[in-house]
Amino acid sequence: MPRKPVARDAVLDAFEALLIEVGERAATLDAVAKRAGVSKGGLLYHFPNKEAMIAALLERLDRLAEVEIGAMKAAPEGASAFFIKSSLWADTPMDRVFVAATRLAEVAHEETRRRFAGIQQQWLDVLAEEIGPDHAKAVRYMGDGLYFNAMFESGHGEAAAARQADVEALLAAVELLRKG
Repeated sequence: MPRKPVARDAVLDAFEALLIEVGERAATLDAVAKRAGVSKGGLLYHFPNKEAMIAALLERLDRLAEVEIGAMKAAPEGASAFFIKSSLWADTPMDRVFVAATRLAEVAHEETRRRFAGIQQQWLDVLAEEIGPDHAKAVRYMGDGLYFNAMFESGHGEAAAARQADVEALLAAVELLRKG
C-alpha cells in the first residue's frame, strides 16, 4: 500500500529544516529520517538518495516562487513595492525553502544555482515591466540587501522598528524610481 503524501512532506520538511539549521553536509539521510520521525527505510521509500530530496526541494522552490511571482505581478501597490515588502523574513514557506536552497548553492550545487538564476531573472523581468531594466536591478539589490541583513538581526524591539523604517525608506526610493 502506498504511503501517505504526509510522510513524504514530513521528510522533505525535515530536510529543509536541517539545511537551514546545520547546512548541507550535516543534512544526512540518517539525520533527516530522525528529524522526520521515520525509519531510514521509510525515508528511502520516498527518496532513494539525497539528490532525490534536493530535486524535490527545488521543485518546491519553483512552485512557491511561481506563486510569489504571480502575487508580485498582481500586487495593487506595484511589483516593486511588493518585492521590497516581501523582502523581510516572515518564516513563510517561501522564506524557508529559499534559505534551504541557499545552503545548497553555498556548496556549489549547480542545479540549485541554475534555479536561483532563473527565479532572479523572473523577478527582474517583472520589475523591469514596471520601472525599466536598470531600475529593476536596483530594486532587486535593495530587496536582497534588506532580506539578508534582516536575517542577522533580532526580530523584536529596536531592530524590528529599524527594519520597518528601512522598508519605508526603500519604498520611498522605489516611488522615485517609478517617477523616473
